[in-house]
Amino acid sequence: MSERRSDLHPDAEAMLSALEAGFPDVTEHDPAELRDIIVSRRAPLSRLPDMAVARDIAIDGPDGSRLGVRIYVPHSHSGDRRGDARPVVVFAHGGGFVFCDLDSHDEFCRAMAAEVGAVVVSVDYRLAPENPAPAAMEDMYRAICWTAENIAGYGGDPARIAVAGDSAGGNLAATSSIAARDRSGPAIIAQVLLYPVIDDDLETESYRRYGVGYYNSTKAMRWYWDQYAPNGRDSARILPTRATSLAGLPAAVVATAELDPPCSAGEDYARRLRAAGVPVIEHRFDGLFHGFLTFPQLSLTPPAREKVWQMMRDVLAPAH
Repeated sequence: MSERRSDLHPDAEAMLSALEAGFPDVTEHDPAELRDIIVSRRAPLSRLPDMAVARDIAIDGPDGSRLGVRIYVPHSHSGDRRGDARPVVVFAHGGGFVFCDLDSHDEFCRAMAAEVGAVVVSVDYRLAPENPAPAAMEDMYRAICWTAENIAGYGGDPARIAVAGDSAGGNLAATSSIAARDRSGPAIIAQVLLYPVIDDDLETESYRRYGVGYYNSTKAMRWYWDQYAPNGRDSARILPTRATSLAGLPAAVVATAELDPPCSAGEDYARRLRAAGVPVIEHRFDGLFHGFLTFPQLSLTPPAREKVWQMMRDVLAPAH
């Protein structure tokens, strides 16, 4: 077992030990083989919580391709007012830009839709290395454009569209927010960045402290970047930190995990957004590690999720 801090919650320590034993070393596998391994170890889909609508459709992607999305519409609650359109979240899953898909984050998107009270559009973006950067960002941006034009048909409010993502998906939420600003739309009211992969600097404080032994490693992060962006990373379409300005970007929810190598970069990005005049709701989950929000069986995850849902409800609330 790797050397880890001795003060971790026993359940976090147990989960990290299980991940250490069971999750493959991504750097030792061909990407296609890696996807097969990860899918083979995935628990069956629960399809819970139940949705009023959970529908897979294909939309026009960039360059004439077809792009898959899964649309989640939660059931109405007794407090809902008839005719009220719901806020909308266009969501990009994590997975190092290399693996994961609509099914890997199905439970998480259902929980988000139910608890935030939002229509969620989960994006099956093209994966690396077969599709290098910024292909995934362009897919995310195209899904945002489609959502703005079509989501009213699912009870969503096209005037209240947020983007969200965990890990690599957090990068795509941030970079697509910049793209929407620079391309004059669609209008995005919030970006929700969940332990986002914001930068490729592997020498930050959190990388130095937690780059080994906490599930997500410096070695793995270097490999992910090499898969996704082997041809340079100077563009704000790949690294949001390369944007010449962060002014005029949507309000941000930035949730980081203390034991995660990308934590410092996420916190620094929140500071930079705030300095540029962007409203920021920020929270660091101490004692937790990368990916924890998608482990509902971990005892620490439900209360952490509730914190995230509340931050999202706050940033998506209609202006009065």
